[in-house]
Amino acid sequence: MPIPLVITLVGADRTGLVESVARVVAEHGGNWLESRMCRLGGEFAGILRIEIPTVKKSALLAGLQNISGLNVVVQPGQTVAVYASGRQIRLEIVGSDRPGIVHEITSALALAKVNVEEFSSEVSSAPMSGETLFKAGARLQLPEHCDLAALKKNLEKIAADLLVDVSLAEFSGR
Repeated sequence: MPIPLVITLVGADRTGLVESVARVVAEHGGNWLESRMCRLGGEFAGILRIEIPTVKKSALLAGLQNISGLNVVVQPGQTVAVYASGRQIRLEIVGSDRPGIVHEITSALALAKVNVEEFSSEVSSAPMSGETLFKAGARLQLPEHCDLAALKKNLEKIAADLLVDVSLAEFSGR
């Protein structure tokens, strides 16, 4: 019987690293279900969800630990994806970079019991001014009784204080 696992991976980025992980998963009869992987500050960071035959779990873990320079953490996963009730929205943030933007926004979301299901951010040089520009996007799961107008008003107040633009839109697709 297959068991689900969620695996996080961090290590020095190099060519062939994802292939090494995929080879170990395949060699142990694993099925690669979903993943998010990227290079951050010269490091490789990834998270993946797989299913593997129960009897092969220990061998898989040993195989992953043998990949040079890779830190591996394995957690039991859920057999089926669980979706919360309520609706999903997309959050976009753009503005001059400064410390505390993510904390201020996520504090307001947590206070409203909004779950951050995906979050990505980056800083880059603004096209005209050259100043450091912060950009972020998130997929949010709102609880059933969330007052979207009140949440939007609260986020807009925080955005004005932070000198960033915040937009919310219905999320299309899972």
